[in-house]
Amino acid sequence: MPFPDEVDGGVIIRDDAGNPTGVFLDNAQELLRQPEPTEADLFRRFRLAVKDAHASGLTSIHDAGLDPASLAFFKRQVEVGTLPIRIYGMSFFDENQEYWGNTTKPIIGAGKDRLTARSVKIFADGALRTGGAALYEPYADNPSTAGFMRLDTDVLLNYIPKFLQDGWQVNVHAIGDRANGIVLDAFEASLKGANVTALRPRLEHAQIMTTEDMKRLGRLGVIASIQPTHAISDMWYAQDRLGPDRVKLLYAFRSLIDSGARITLGSDFPVESMNPLFGFYAAITRLSLIGTSPHGSDGWFPEQRITRQEALRGMTIDPAYASFSEKTLGSLEIGKRADYVVLSQDIMVVPPKDILATKVLATALDGEVVYEVPSMS
Repeated sequence: MPFPDEVDGGVIIRDDAGNPTGVFLDNAQELLRQPEPTEADLFRRFRLAVKDAHASGLTSIHDAGLDPASLAFFKRQVEVGTLPIRIYGMSFFDENQEYWGNTTKPIIGAGKDRLTARSVKIFADGALRTGGAALYEPYADNPSTAGFMRLDTDVLLNYIPKFLQDGWQVNVHAIGDRANGIVLDAFEASLKGANVTALRPRLEHAQIMTTEDMKRLGRLGVIASIQPTHAISDMWYAQDRLGPDRVKLLYAFRSLIDSGARITLGSDFPVESMNPLFGFYAAITRLSLIGTSPHGSDGWFPEQRITRQEALRGMTIDPAYASFSEKTLGSLEIGKRADYVVLSQDIMVVPPKDILATKVLATALDGEVVYEVPSMS
């Protein structure tokens, strides 16, 4: 069966003759059906991912887009034993399915506080790397397009307030300035008279925003969930894609914080490495992993660097707040759960160039060591 000429919220890349090249962007990927994984497949993948996470010093993971099969798998793991890592899951929103926010009960702290699924993940636009992020103005390197929204504005304006009213945290993937503006419009309309601390909506990525929307983000109390390693991956082509003026608003972490926005840092793995030290280093240096940038050794737009304290909080207490768990996780305090990591050196004081040489010596969950290097055995 031939592929359609156009896909709402997606693109099929074609050659000069109009034939598909095999590259499907965003919603177009849904045209490709893959075999359903078996329970053994799921368990093997999960075991390997957890092993790598523990070795990287991770004790909790925010899974940004659980499909029903994945959530069911995690629930089965809880039923047969204790999950080996904390999972904060975001249930994937499918506009073609019946609304479930008023019929599904959130999962909070199941299996000894290892599994929570109380939020919904909505995809507003595509990605900057693929030219799918929705911008106000056309791409500098492809003036024929300004990207695209994966969902109609009416869908966002309809469902965001519904989920919030039914008690769900709403986390929206928004990358382009236009997508972020539309999502903030929906949040602003939905949060009037609401207790934002009880709802804690999140913009997932918030990669490029107008200065006015950065201020609005802070004013509304919406959390910016950002990924520093994206900045050092994208910095090499960003100016060509956006132009010399607009690029200054891309990954503007310092500006976001100074505008009063709450942040939480992540990796977006498997798009990037899950190693949190890479994100810490990227946030404070804005340099590649070998110490280079398009702007030299001071980093790419060095004025947008954040401090080590901000970066550390962004990987500990801030994501705890962003997942409603700051009273039990995110810091080492009496009465909180003993989730911690032992590093080979103090990343708060070593020279920036030495941060990436840091080794994870041990990782503990609820006080139990779940990973240690052989030399510590």
